[in-house]
Amino acid sequence: MTITVDITPEVQAELARQAAAQGRAVEVYAASLLEDAVHLPGKGDTTVPAKDVIEAIDRLRNFGKTHGLSLGGMTIRELRHEARP
Repeated sequence: MTITVDITPEVQAELARQAAAQGRAVEVYAASLLEDAVHLPGKGDTTVPAKDVIEAIDRLRNFGKTHGLSLGGMTIRELRHEARP
């Protein structure tokens, strides 16, 4: 299917810049943006089943204990705050 879309020169320039940054033709890049916007079911579906998410959280929760790791009494929130510039 072919669609003609009128866009401003500024949008055209930015679209071309983003396409070039990814090493893709503008037409191919624009088509991929439209495909992503439509969200076709099953295409690129990355939904993770809830059971897998719960199991991953349990593994992460026990990781520090299993490997003898510690934050030295700090909470994750305090650690994140300390890491910010």
